[in-house]
Amino acid sequence: MKILFLTQYFPPEVGAPQNRLFELAVLLQKQGVDITILTAMPNYPSMEIHEDYKDKKYFYEEIGGIKVHRSSIYVSKSKAIVSRLMNYFSFVWSSYRVGIKKLDKNYDYILCESPPLFLGMSALRLCKVKKAKLIFNVSDLWPESAEKLDIINNKFFLKLATILEEHLYKKSTLITGQTQGIVKNISSRFPNKDVYWLPNGVDLSLYNPDNIESNWRANNNFKNSDLLLLYAGILGHAQGLETIIKAANRTKDNLDIKYLFLGSGPEKEKLILLKNKLELTNVFFLDLVPKSEMPLIIKAIDVALVPLKKLDLFLGAIPSKIFENSAMKKTLLLGVDGEAKELFIDEGNAGLFFEPENDDDLASKTIYLLHNKEKLIQFGENGRNFVNLKFNRTNIAKEFHKKLTEINNHHR
Repeated sequence: MKILFLTQYFPPEVGAPQNRLFELAVLLQKQGVDITILTAMPNYPSMEIHEDYKDKKYFYEEIGGIKVHRSSIYVSKSKAIVSRLMNYFSFVWSSYRVGIKKLDKNYDYILCESPPLFLGMSALRLCKVKKAKLIFNVSDLWPESAEKLDIINNKFFLKLATILEEHLYKKSTLITGQTQGIVKNISSRFPNKDVYWLPNGVDLSLYNPDNIESNWRANNNFKNSDLLLLYAGILGHAQGLETIIKAANRTKDNLDIKYLFLGSGPEKEKLILLKNKLELTNVFFLDLVPKSEMPLIIKAIDVALVPLKKLDLFLGAIPSKIFENSAMKKTLLLGVDGEAKELFIDEGNAGLFFEPENDDDLASKTIYLLHNKEKLIQFGENGRNFVNLKFNRTNIAKEFHKKLTEINNHHR
């Protein structure tokens, strides 16, 4: 079986889709699948092409034994919609051009990652040329999410994007959704399509606290008595991260509580300004680190902060940081209602829930954990057991391979 992954995002970029797709590719290849990646020159989230890839229209490399073809992409730090669309469509065109010129003649499947939705245009054309079946992998419902987050509000453009979205679903042999909410949404609109839950997960051998020794806490001058709460990820609009800063302000008299931010993104400057305005000494902004160092940091902290804004759009969201932190036996402080809460708090008992964007609720739950540290161990054990049962990446890849084999046999 030969599969081409078509994605705008891939390592060495750091992020949820990058990690998820790379791990899936590696695990499928271990099962004998011939995997090729077609992706962009790495640039996210800084929106600058990485030094080793600058001024290149095409680049080939191998990462972890996976064949990776890269094509050019337009990048700009501007947040204007025109710049964003130029970013998307430049890769739509360049990926098609490189796909035609540099890739093998035939594939069984092309797995296209969405968003960006528009990449499906390249995927459709490549499927025709390569005689491949389309797997449309939906990690975020687009354009619905873009409209609700007020990223795009032009009605004519939203209508065109919806037409494209529906066309791509109809042309797909298989639609995969990252959450059950996404799967239910698409299944309800397209009851005759094969829609499959392909969740995110975690490599439990990589994120295993029993195998990791970490001096990170001492090396960064934090005490053993400190309650360290970590938000690691994109410092973006959707997360509502000012809630953490405001909670830090409410708990500033508890000197043992420390809030850590690790990441970059469009909201970073605003968050630092808010911290300085409130004169907080219990909030720390950490520099980005390679993925290989993340287990050392997670091992050293006590609580994983996982917030999102209070929007109906996020009722089906499961942020990827939940999986790694649960695997590392870290208590979750989860500010995400809906599917994530139902799975990891109600069913998995892997931490505490706080109402999204409610800094008072977050502060009170934080103080509770400070005074009940035995709960950190209990929640942590529950979390690892739960992800091992339901979100083990090895098992997810095996089930997905089985599904693709069934489809292949059916279409012969």
